[in-house]
Amino acid sequence: MKRSLFIKNATIFTESEGIVKGSILLEDSKIKEIHNKVKATPPENAQIIDGQGLNLIPGFIDGHIHGAAGADVMDSTEEALDTMAEVLPKEGTTSFLATTITQSPESIDDALRNVAEYTSKCGQAEVMGVHLEGPFIEKSKKGAQPLEYIMKPDIGQFKKWQQLSGNKIKTITLAPEHDEDGTFIRSLYESGVNVSAGHTGIGFEGMKTAVDHGVRQVTHICNAMTGIHHRDIGVVGAAFQLEELRAELIADGIHVSPEMLQLIYSNMGSERLILITDAMRAKCLHSGAYELGGQPVNVTEDRAVLGDGTLAGSILKMYQGAQQMLQLKDVSIKNVIEMASSNPAKQLGIFDKKGSVKVGKDADLLLVDDDLQIKYTICRGEIAHKEE
Repeated sequence: MKRSLFIKNATIFTESEGIVKGSILLEDSKIKEIHNKVKATPPENAQIIDGQGLNLIPGFIDGHIHGAAGADVMDSTEEALDTMAEVLPKEGTTSFLATTITQSPESIDDALRNVAEYTSKCGQAEVMGVHLEGPFIEKSKKGAQPLEYIMKPDIGQFKKWQQLSGNKIKTITLAPEHDEDGTFIRSLYESGVNVSAGHTGIGFEGMKTAVDHGVRQVTHICNAMTGIHHRDIGVVGAAFQLEELRAELIADGIHVSPEMLQLIYSNMGSERLILITDAMRAKCLHSGAYELGGQPVNVTEDRAVLGDGTLAGSILKMYQGAQQMLQLKDVSIKNVIEMASSNPAKQLGIFDKKGSVKVGKDADLLLVDDDLQIKYTICRGEIAHKEE
């Protein structure tokens, strides 16, 4: 029997028809029909949700997340990925990239092998692949990445990791300055990997060259990179100036101040920003002592830091980042959809099946109020979260 879910009376943010008041039919994990009339008749045996007063938008895609609810990608277990996939729909995330950290090659081997063998489950967020953050980064911009495991770009090592992952490495964060002739970046770009500049000390001219080689993204803009200086506008300025680049953004008001969030948005718009959490295992848990990449991390009510005060990822939830952006000047729910759903899908080459509300796409959907509070999360046609 076909599994059907019918949502009526919702304000639907569709990809091609704009905003319509009507109903939507989900069948066997896909969006089957969209009706721009309120009184469409649901099929027999369909489960019905009344979306009166709510907005139906695409699920969020978190392209940079290390952990949540006590689990971390580097735990390299099915249970860790299950824990993350089960808890993330509560914050509106319906799919994500399991993100590694700079560690020993053997530890990265284990994490990639685990993702390769992992199968996403019904009613949970879907693991879309891997974001390999490091180890090919700049030591002076390591942030919370362990110094002792940082290495120079090595195409042989990357190819081994890509094979171990089952070809699931979709994004890599690297420091472009250590690939002087661009052969490493060009090889990754030509193989379809999303190459992101991060944990880098490169300047603006170097970024222009890196873009020529195939860099198409900036990792957690403003953090662990060169900022804007009046003689060299650095990586942040490159993100503003170079149209080829999209930029990840941790919109917690801590990694980037609210004033800088507005400055970034005013320069880049919603067309080139990608909301992420960069969350670590303490997300969803109490304050206290945790770890990231084998390093002790102290978590307070709003942040996670190493012993020297360096930010160690975040404890941000996706809907909170979306709400923070909605407070900015000239930002609407439509703009948030672009930053949290459409852009990450386009950047990862999965916009044919995710990132918008369109017939035929995966039924990854959210019902939210006007303040982006999550009322329902639907993962591939299954209700994964309902506000109590």
